[in-house]
Amino acid sequence: MSEPPFDDLYRELILDHYRRPRNRGPLSAPTVQAEGVNPVCGDEIHLDLVVVDGTIREVGFWGQGCSISQSSASMLTEGVKGRGLGEAEELAGKVRSMLVDGAPPDRSLGDLEALEGVAKLPVRVKCALLAWNVLLEALRQARAAAQEVNHG
Repeated sequence: MSEPPFDDLYRELILDHYRRPRNRGPLSAPTVQAEGVNPVCGDEIHLDLVVVDGTIREVGFWGQGCSISQSSASMLTEGVKGRGLGEAEELAGKVRSMLVDGAPPDRSLGDLEALEGVAKLPVRVKCALLAWNVLLEALRQARAAAQEVNHG
């Protein structure tokens, strides 16, 4: 059975992020680092964040994997930079709903809406979600570090 085709515009956007990833590379002084691996296919994502006063000021990623995992990570970095931790978590929830639950894309997703087509390719959903799962771990770490500072 053949895979359903992506909309051409979305396919081009995903390929553009794969060929010219945004915010690729480790940060020199991250406040939070997280990583994840998809054991099924070997995709891996490392995510660095600089969080200042509850806002993601800088973000970098690196790793290896298929075009969908790497594009999703690149798109994630553009989507969360400048957002508060809660906003970034909310964005991750919207992406997860779109990919896992088949929810229609929220208008606030912008270019991330391009990932909607991945929902039609069940074997690739984990590839697209990997970076977002890593982000959720990074956000958990950032909140824990902030609590430690506030209650330390």
